[in-house]
Amino acid sequence: MDRRGFLKTLGFLTPLVVFFGKIPKLLWAGKLEHGNKNFWENSDFVQKTVEMSSYEKGTIKARIDGEWQEFKIRKASKDFVEWNTKKRIEFLERIKTGKMPELGGPHSGAVATYGLGRLDSRFTLNNAIKGIGLAPKDDNIDKAIKRLKDTYKSTMPEKMDVLKSFYENPDFIDWRKQTSLELYATPDFETHTFLNVMDNPIATLVFLDIPSLELRTIARIVHPDDKNALPSEKKLLEFVNLAHSYMHGEFPRMYPLLLFYIVEEFDNTPGRMRGIRTVPERPTE
Repeated sequence: MDRRGFLKTLGFLTPLVVFFGKIPKLLWAGKLEHGNKNFWENSDFVQKTVEMSSYEKGTIKARIDGEWQEFKIRKASKDFVEWNTKKRIEFLERIKTGKMPELGGPHSGAVATYGLGRLDSRFTLNNAIKGIGLAPKDDNIDKAIKRLKDTYKSTMPEKMDVLKSFYENPDFIDWRKQTSLELYATPDFETHTFLNVMDNPIATLVFLDIPSLELRTIARIVHPDDKNALPSEKKLLEFVNLAHSYMHGEFPRMYPLLLFYIVEEFDNTPGRMRGIRTVPERPTE
């Protein structure tokens, strides 16, 4: 497939993504696709298991396994930053030149959660592949939003250059966070990830690549109408939704933000570290 054909196919797939995103509600949603707790008030929800009052001090409080605990928000390692930015730039270059992007790498993260579960399973442990993005630093989010809006109608190759400009400046990015969207959870259909994170906000992220780097995080989920969210979280919700439609076309609504605050990092690379903690640094023995 040549570049023009690939970019045309990418545009064609956008309405299919929207359509198939509605299928669970249209065909399968029922009483089993829910947890045994109700988090909804009409079409809104507020996550009550994460407390952000100490965010400016670099810590976050979360109720894990029913107990409130405080965690230090930590920056990912230099190895993670270098691998992540290098692979993302390669990903964009492939799209720009009309090549199919790789399925692995930093964009496709395996997100593992546990806690509440759904009525259709005896297991609460869940793992889901999600599109993972980066977060501009709080002071840079407005600039990033404006840049995307100003270039929203540009050609796909031009858009790839805009996104590359973010990744080519690692200081532009807040490496204490990873981002995604909760595309499918509604009052009629609740995903396993949504239920687990709402009740027990802990998640690990693993990426199919070498090096194999694992992030252990506090998972924050922010509804577009959440009045308790931090101003920076609300802006980040707008940015991630905008970046999503920037790549895939317009979507029918703003989706809740999945925000992963990094607490620990492990290097699971075979033959190298094989599961040694790299963030925070391992104490000297």
